[in-house]
Amino acid sequence: MGTAENQSEQLEATSESVDALLEAARYDDIDDIKSLASSGISLDSKDSFGRTALHMAAANGHLDIVEYLISQGVDLNASNEEKNTALHWACLNGHIEVVKKLILAGASLSLLNCHERTPVDEAVTREKMDVIDAINAAVAQLELAGVQVS
Repeated sequence: MGTAENQSEQLEATSESVDALLEAARYDDIDDIKSLASSGISLDSKDSFGRTALHMAAANGHLDIVEYLISQGVDLNASNEEKNTALHWACLNGHIEVVKKLILAGASLSLLNCHERTPVDEAVTREKMDVIDAINAAVAQLELAGVQVS
């Protein structure tokens, strides 16, 4: 009986920690992210909707958080329950610098979400031509460096 209660408390604490991590990424709190990571919370942790800290930071345009997460080796192509990646969210919300950073770090441009749209498709759908320009610039930069873009 005591063991089941302890496991339940651990799951709740883990869920709360993941929520705290995602909230810190959403609200641009790098200190909380670093603190949670140092306490053992994986930076690739997902909430009940499949969202990661990278999703939250990218969706909200927090370039410093995105750069930190990339430097820590998070999964750039992790998808949420709707199969959106961080790049999908950055494109949807028009965060040009985040879009460039993700692409240059190796995020895939070809992954389809549940609506069968790539990040580029999402930018086009929202008429975010500045995002399309940023994507093209990042891809050109990678191709000039001899890097294959997917």
